[in-house]
Amino acid sequence: MKEPKVQVGIMFEPEIEFTLLTPYRINGQDITGEQKVACHDGKVVWQGAAYDQITFEPLDESHSMFELKGVTIGINFHWERKENQRFEGALKFIVENDRLTAVNVIRVEDYLTSVISSEMSATASAELLKAHAVISRSWLLAQIQKNREIEAQHTDYSAYTITDTELIRWYDREDHTRFDVCADDHCQRYQGITRASTAAVREAIAATRGQLLMYDGQICDARFSKCCGGAFEEFGYCWEEKEMPYLVRKADSKSNAPLPDLTLEEEAVKWIRTSPEAFCNTTDKKILSQVLNNYDQETTDFYRWKVSYTQEELSALILRRSGIDYGKIIDLVPVARGTSGRLWKLKIVGTLKTLTIGKELEIRRTLSPSHLYSSAFVVDKGEPDAEGIPTSFTLTGAGWGHGVGLCQIGAAVMGERGFKYDEILKHYFVGAELEKMYE
Repeated sequence: MKEPKVQVGIMFEPEIEFTLLTPYRINGQDITGEQKVACHDGKVVWQGAAYDQITFEPLDESHSMFELKGVTIGINFHWERKENQRFEGALKFIVENDRLTAVNVIRVEDYLTSVISSEMSATASAELLKAHAVISRSWLLAQIQKNREIEAQHTDYSAYTITDTELIRWYDREDHTRFDVCADDHCQRYQGITRASTAAVREAIAATRGQLLMYDGQICDARFSKCCGGAFEEFGYCWEEKEMPYLVRKADSKSNAPLPDLTLEEEAVKWIRTSPEAFCNTTDKKILSQVLNNYDQETTDFYRWKVSYTQEELSALILRRSGIDYGKIIDLVPVARGTSGRLWKLKIVGTLKTLTIGKELEIRRTLSPSHLYSSAFVVDKGEPDAEGIPTSFTLTGAGWGHGVGLCQIGAAVMGERGFKYDEILKHYFVGAELEKMYE
């Protein structure tokens, strides 16, 4: 197998300014310097000519660089912002939904250098960096393979079910059909060479070059999140109902103590309201700084957290985020939980409407101005008003993210405690094996 290339969707705007910092070629001519493309009548317009798509190819791929102006990072998160970003490789522009999409075409190992530096601090331990290199590579190639299969089979992929009483929706990378992955948290953070890598990052990628997590002859769909909250979630509670034998119910701990059945409401409530021992149960700033970039460190409480809303705040928030007018919120009722205690079905009871929503990301998006840290939470209602409607709601929760696969903070703790990268991987991906797929 030869090292593949990946197509990464970077930004989505009606007009994009960029600078070619090294020589590139298009239409048989070599160009550098500041450029601008616009979208008009479904075409890419550059220097007065219209194209279905255009690609700027570097003259020397190993010494190539371009800069995109005003790239949005942290889309829909509390730290969303714009910045200029630099990339290596080729630059392609396509049109989607009356906007331009800037796509970076780059070799997988070069892509990983940026992902590891973007997803966590480049000062992370060597074993954590190697573990993350393997899962990022595995996840990427599994998604590319899956996308090719979907295209070949002309699969009608449905990511939601809607009835009068339920809205169950999940979000996966199948949202992207004309490139492989996007550059934000929806897929993997990829910020080109904007996030300076270190020798340690490059060494971790080189040391694991071509290595993939495999299970039963297939590349593992190696998911990861910031903090599992002490228990692993299973794939089907977050995305399509598909069994992944290596993504199973387990405690994030070296202890052999059995994990409670957190799909049971009584056990989930007890788990979330306490702070069980786990690898990711840490406040060690040295360890956290290995995983959390500066903007991530704006979030301080994540293993266990609280969010409170007044009645007015919550009803207005749910209306704004969902587009559904429930009226005043009477109750938030847990309907179904996954193996980490994360809700994948939640009933919202209002004075005007009652609806059960899911899966976990839909719940997190509906109950926060950006994203709730996780859907593993319990609800406490404030005193009722004269009409018997609660005046406030407090959510007490566990973890940060979907909790499936590798827990970045837990893995950082394991690295600090002397676990090797293969041991870290086998803890989070049960029964998976490492295999080298290309040189």
